[in-house]
Amino acid sequence: MHRGRLFYKIFIPILVLGTGLVVSFASYIYFSTVSSVNERIADSKQNFILQTKNNLEQQIRSIEYAFDTYSTTTSFSDVVKNPITEQDFIAYQNVNTQLNYIATMGMERTDYTLISLVHNWQISNERLTKLSEEERDDLLETYVLNKDESLFWVKTDHGIRFVNTLPVFSKNKQAIALSDISLESLNQAIQTEDGSVVYILNRQGELMYESNPEEPALTGNQFKEIIAGIGDDHEPTGMLSLELSGGHASPSKVIYAVSEYNNWIYLTLLDQHEIAGALKTTRFGIITMGAVLTLFIIMVAYILAVYFTRPIRQIKRSLSLDNDEASSKNEIESIIHSIDTILTEKESLENLMEAEKPQLETQLIMNLFRNRVTADELAVKLSRLGYRRMDGHLYVTMLIQLDNLGEREISDKDVLLLAVNKLVEEQIPPERRMLPIILNDKTQATILMFTGETEQEIRKRLMEQATTLMKSAREYLKVSISIGLSKTYDSLLESKEACEMSKQALHHRLNLGKESIIFYEDISRVISGPVLLHYPVELESQLFDAIRLGDEHEVSRSLYLLLAEMMKKNKHSMNFEVALVRFVNNLIQLEQLLGIEVLLKQNNYALYHVLLDTRNPEEIERMLVKEIIFPMVRSMKDKTNKQFRSLSEEIAVIVRSEYDRELTLEQIADRLHYNPNYLSNIFKKEYGTTFSDYLMNYRLEMAKKWLVETDMTIREIAERLQYHKPQNFIRSFRKKEHVTPGEYRKARQAV
Repeated sequence: MHRGRLFYKIFIPILVLGTGLVVSFASYIYFSTVSSVNERIADSKQNFILQTKNNLEQQIRSIEYAFDTYSTTTSFSDVVKNPITEQDFIAYQNVNTQLNYIATMGMERTDYTLISLVHNWQISNERLTKLSEEERDDLLETYVLNKDESLFWVKTDHGIRFVNTLPVFSKNKQAIALSDISLESLNQAIQTEDGSVVYILNRQGELMYESNPEEPALTGNQFKEIIAGIGDDHEPTGMLSLELSGGHASPSKVIYAVSEYNNWIYLTLLDQHEIAGALKTTRFGIITMGAVLTLFIIMVAYILAVYFTRPIRQIKRSLSLDNDEASSKNEIESIIHSIDTILTEKESLENLMEAEKPQLETQLIMNLFRNRVTADELAVKLSRLGYRRMDGHLYVTMLIQLDNLGEREISDKDVLLLAVNKLVEEQIPPERRMLPIILNDKTQATILMFTGETEQEIRKRLMEQATTLMKSAREYLKVSISIGLSKTYDSLLESKEACEMSKQALHHRLNLGKESIIFYEDISRVISGPVLLHYPVELESQLFDAIRLGDEHEVSRSLYLLLAEMMKKNKHSMNFEVALVRFVNNLIQLEQLLGIEVLLKQNNYALYHVLLDTRNPEEIERMLVKEIIFPMVRSMKDKTNKQFRSLSEEIAVIVRSEYDRELTLEQIADRLHYNPNYLSNIFKKEYGTTFSDYLMNYRLEMAKKWLVETDMTIREIAERLQYHKPQNFIRSFRKKEHVTPGEYRKARQAV
């Protein structure tokens, strides 16, 4: 089974760490054991060499003590001062008895000799021998003359000779006592169970004894190094490190004990073979334990790696990562890349939703006022826009219009409406309203929400809010406003009717004057006929666009449809008259916006009366067309040609400079203070194509340039040209150029 990199990144470190711990633990145990064994064997050797020194020293001191004691007796003095011959059996017998007594106190297989320097005789091995003068002189030269000590030891071919010149504390030596300790006695006294080699050195570094002379391990120079290493201020016992040579596996530790009695140095070697033998079982056990633990670590590492990578494999399956891609890179990198992509897309979508939320909410409220939302759609959209359950709410539609512009120009009207909209946002808490919007070029609209309040409480609150808004507009914006308020309603689907109520309330400003707060309930009592006034806003907008364009044919057609719609929907004459007055009023406002002086020079009130007194629809249409609208159209024609050209060119300049930003005709219309439909018509008239097609074609031309001249990816080009998905860009490019962007780039690079 194929394992990914993550598996091995978990398996190998755990294996290495576990193996390292096992090796470290085994090494610690091994070296601790080696140290313990070395210490134990060294202590054993130390005790052995100390015991050997004490045993041998005790026996030698016994001999010395015996001879010292004997030399102080009168019998000794009498014997050494008198010659002993074969006839002096008693004297001989006494000396021999004394020597046998000393032998019982000393070591076995030791020969004792007493030599008289006065009468030149010696007794040794129970034999009496006469010494010649030459032999006597040799003895004096060897053992007495030029000797500072009465007691000393000499190495012989057969062992060690203990020499005691008597009397001990007298410079006039009369006798010599010799104790010849044989090698057999020394070997028996220094015998070891493990066959360790023992050396005895005198203080001068001379080898007095070695237990195995057949295989010498130390040389004379090394003995000198040992003497130098011990020094004068030595410890009674200790261990020295010694550099050994010879090419064989020799020990490098020497254990010693120094005798305070005769300054002999007892040595033995710390045998590495002995240590290795003691560690053989331990080494095998540690290796076995290490192997078992290593196998266990391998199993644990494998299980852990499988366990911890199982979620990764599940995530890979969930993300549908391609096996080849996943094997070519680290699984985590692949997953992170996929998650980053998802998060980026989610964030982009959230940002897009957040950025578009005001527009979406504005569109929702506009659709409510146009009755273009179903109940199911409304519930879903309210939830998406963050509104909680709105059961039990009552609603009131509030419309605000400017009474005058103060000292500002007519071009500032849109800005003032936006300012009024901002005042509503600031003055009314969000939990008591929906998003305030600009309903049209002269009206601001807000849907107010109330919960748990009576009609009287709602009316009181509405009056307070309207008064506050009116005061704020007067103080901060230096303009006067009027406010129309609908009746309360319990379903947002009734917003269109409520909006019409508020509009009808605002129509009564003609009678009430500026800065009016008008409740529909107050004026509904004096309005006869249908409760709702119908006014074809969309047909009026089409007519006004035709006037701006100077299209007489379209003007005639749109006016006919507008009047027909007003008469059809407003069957009561009062409603029709109100709608007609509204239409003329809007015409006057249009003239003011366009700067045309057709009606401005006339008495507007007289015009209202003439139109309202005329009961023939055809005559009303003729009067409006001939006396008002056509003169406006003819006045506009002179201005529109230049304006069309200027506006169209200005739109084209904006497209060429801002093609890589989010750009819509509605945004340009807001910037230039024109109706989007109007700009769309004049742009198409001047350039022969729609704004959206012109923008798309220009972006595709820039895309062709970047494909040839830059190394930007298709995705980067699509994002820069404001395509939310690269597929949309590819589809548009192929539709226009009949090839994909990648094929276009390859073809141009090949050329």
